[in-house]
Amino acid sequence: MEDWTPSSWATKPIKQDVVYDDTEGVQAALNKLQKLPPLVTTQEILNLKKSLRNVALGKAFVLQGGDCAELFDYCNQDMVEAKLKLLLQMSANKPVVRIARIAGQFAKPRSSPMEVVNGVEMPSFRGDNINGFAATAESRRPDPSRLVSAYFHSAATLNYMRASLSSGLADLHSPLDWGLGHVITPSIKEKYERIVSRVKDALRFMHTVGIDTDRGVETVDIFTSHEGLLLEYEQSLTRLLRNPHTTTLQPTTTSTSSTSTTSTPLQSYYATSAHFLWIGDRTRQLDGAHVEFFRGIANPIGIKIGPSMTPDDLVRLLDVVNPTREIGKVTLISRYGAAKIAEHLPAHIAAVQRSGHLPVWQCDPMHGNTQTTPTGVKTRHFSDILSELRQALEIHRSAGSFLGGMHLELTGEAVTECVGGAGGLTEEGLGERYTTFCDPRLNEKQALELAFLVAGFYREMDDAEGMNSI
Repeated sequence: MEDWTPSSWATKPIKQDVVYDDTEGVQAALNKLQKLPPLVTTQEILNLKKSLRNVALGKAFVLQGGDCAELFDYCNQDMVEAKLKLLLQMSANKPVVRIARIAGQFAKPRSSPMEVVNGVEMPSFRGDNINGFAATAESRRPDPSRLVSAYFHSAATLNYMRASLSSGLADLHSPLDWGLGHVITPSIKEKYERIVSRVKDALRFMHTVGIDTDRGVETVDIFTSHEGLLLEYEQSLTRLLRNPHTTTLQPTTTSTSSTSTTSTPLQSYYATSAHFLWIGDRTRQLDGAHVEFFRGIANPIGIKIGPSMTPDDLVRLLDVVNPTREIGKVTLISRYGAAKIAEHLPAHIAAVQRSGHLPVWQCDPMHGNTQTTPTGVKTRHFSDILSELRQALEIHRSAGSFLGGMHLELTGEAVTECVGGAGGLTEEGLGERYTTFCDPRLNEKQALELAFLVAGFYREMDDAEGMNSI
């Protein structure tokens, strides 16, 4: 990719860019970031790529979830543990690739650069790595020092994640220690405990036959992800690094006895701010800066696709970011809304199938189902989220495709932001604990309920076809 560099995106038109008053401060922050060590390693990125290849081939399922907009204040023990435990609980009954929206999901695209708060117009809150949430002119001014703060908050979150997982947080020998929280309904708790019982039976059998010493039952991988929105930040953490397990060029003898060489590159450019980055629905222009940046990095990447994406443009976009058609390199994160998915998803699947690309297909049932109550509160209905997921599964199955995962905005906290679910949260109850600074998230109870229901959908379809559930 000789015509690409980590900075070539700057020659392209850009959406959702940030204008700073303090240009010297911006350069100082970027210089600092360029000297700091990577947040993730190439081996971790390679491990995720291998796992996502299996998802694309229908051999695994990817669960991606976390906050809509992460705040620096979320970098604390209780909140990090709550998210990790929730992702572990949601995937306790099936093999899954876990990717958290964490340790970097600070920036958020906004529909307008300005907003009115208490009758006063001011810059919109763009995320903790850009400006502050407090509704004052000084707080809302983009501050380049927040770029460096984002790095260190990400590093602290990652450090505690790794320490917790390596210390036994995900140990299958003690799944009941994960705690289900005070809001879990009896039906969900019963389903979870049945799963735990089956896990314990399997572990007892493994101990009996002497195969329970593998570290795999004591920990798991949880990868990090965020929207790659702020390209100055991403560029500063993009490094030319040696590819894991790369060997030197080896001569190959052809049928004509001439000698040629074949090998993968010794080095590639890796975005080391996270294992997985995605392009948002607002920034996926074919000739835009974000697509230009993403086409050059070796990480697995995601692309949000919605009703405005034409099938032809989808294929052209895949050709640009994945010209070698690497299986599972790209995750297509569909976000249509329950009322529109049947109109758009079949044509998108058909176009990709004809193109020869084999991406991971993931359903984001959150963003297309956002509503505003009569009192002006943003919410999402659990029934709409569930409906879009079920429709996605059925559409993929009927098309001979595979829905490989779901992408959710969720929290391990007992918030009241999405309506419905077994707990019966109503619009009148949204004000009890509505704490999001951006979009409404599923709470712990709703997220677990959704996971069990979706797992049930897969079992129903697999049983109908005489297959084992994933």
